Amino acid sequence: MNKCIESMMQEHELIVGVLAALQAMAEKLAAGGLVARQDVADFGRFFRDFADKCHHGKEEDRLFVKMVEAGFPRDGGPIAVMLSEHDAGRQEVRSLLEIGVGTGPLNEAERVKAIDSARQFVPLLYAHIQKENNVLYPMAQNAIAPGEFDLLDRSCEAFDKEIRAQIDVAGLKELATSLMRQYPADPAHLAVYGGCGACPPAA
Repeated sequence: MNKCIESMMQEHELIVGVLAALQAMAEKLAAGGLVARQDVADFGRFFRDFADKCHHGKEEDRLFVKMVEAGFPRDGGPIAVMLSEHDAGRQEVRSLLEIGVGTGPLNEAERVKAIDSARQFVPLLYAHIQKENNVLYPMAQNAIAPGEFDLLDRSCEAFDKEIRAQIDVAGLKELATSLMRQYPADPAHLAVYGGCGACPPAA
């Protein structure tokens, strides 16, 4: 497996863990439990800065560009689906961040909004990740020439270096660990939201 793909799949593992924690938080809210506003803000910040800027940014600026060069259409097929789902996820993350900037305990409308955003976002991003792991990434490895993949690996390394200069990636990983500890959940339970049955066709 190429380094770029391996790195992105490792990032997926962390993201899935935090998705499970987000679902646990939503379940706590739905059961009438109290959740600190800062926790909602922290989930929003992790998904905005790590899942989107660090991970989706690398896919969009590096992997997808190389796949288009290899003949995949950007405005149709699997890449278009992935881009559309990135945008849909950003909308739910914005909702979490909007709640996070408020003050005091969550009011009833904010509680409902947090539950709804989590319930929309968790299955969306989990199924999205399964599509990438099981279909899109293998398609990329089959279609991109070895020499071009070597260039992509170096380009992804450069992207990661640039991101680390802008964002505290290590701090985001520590935040992820804290959220998963505070809202423990088994990521395997998310499998109900889709495996290869949710994947686009490989050809």
